[in-house]
Amino acid sequence: MLVVISPAKRLDWDAREVATTQPDFQEDAVRLARTARNLTLGKLKGLMDLSDDLARLNRDRFQAFEEAPAADVTRPAALAFAYDTYQGLEAGSLDAEEMIWAQDHLRILSGLYGVLRPLDAIQPYRLEMGSRLKTRRGTNLYDYWRDTLSKALNAQAQAIGSEVLINCASQEYFGAVAPSALKLRVITPQFMEDKGDGKGPKIVSFFAKKARGAMARFIVQNRLTDPEAIREFDTGGYVWQRGASTADKPVFLRPYPAA
Repeated sequence: MLVVISPAKRLDWDAREVATTQPDFQEDAVRLARTARNLTLGKLKGLMDLSDDLARLNRDRFQAFEEAPAADVTRPAALAFAYDTYQGLEAGSLDAEEMIWAQDHLRILSGLYGVLRPLDAIQPYRLEMGSRLKTRRGTNLYDYWRDTLSKALNAQAQAIGSEVLINCASQEYFGAVAPSALKLRVITPQFMEDKGDGKGPKIVSFFAKKARGAMARFIVQNRLTDPEAIREFDTGGYVWQRGASTADKPVFLRPYPAA
């Protein structure tokens, strides 16, 4: 199976002695960074609803973005992103063999880089997929990436002999994948909390993001190839709900707050 997750706004730039690979869409990342660096501070601030300090930080990042960066200014993608999904993925604790398997089966959707493998070298950036960055392909990043992402995921799934994609990305990021061009069966797990207040199970954003990362980790560590095997996921106390699930939208539930 191929599993996709979203990136994170926060970065962990601690140095890691890990060999990296070049992103497939490095040229596109350079092109988009050049577009973003031409924005005024005010426009960059409005583009992603940033504070003044974050707008200046990301303006500086785009201005420093290099076409062929040296190793000391990049980090492997799965280790560079922090918080939310990456608290569940815990990529830094995957062993060498698990990371090799992840390199073939795990993908990170990115507003700047399109599709990333876990060990792809990225430069520090923030560019959310929902950003209305105007390019020659349209008025936003969905216009820029749509068919490209679908074709890339098709090719990468074919390379590992899979016809199934486990979607652990957010709606913002997976919305950039064109359904008409995607030739894979898509399974999107749902993670819910039962507060016991009589109002029924609810999705709590932070916990759902963390659970998506934990599901990706579960798939990697167990080398899953059968999509039905994800029903055994129980990290954090989640349990698959047969009655609430469909074949392509399995539901996982746990008490809230978790014990």
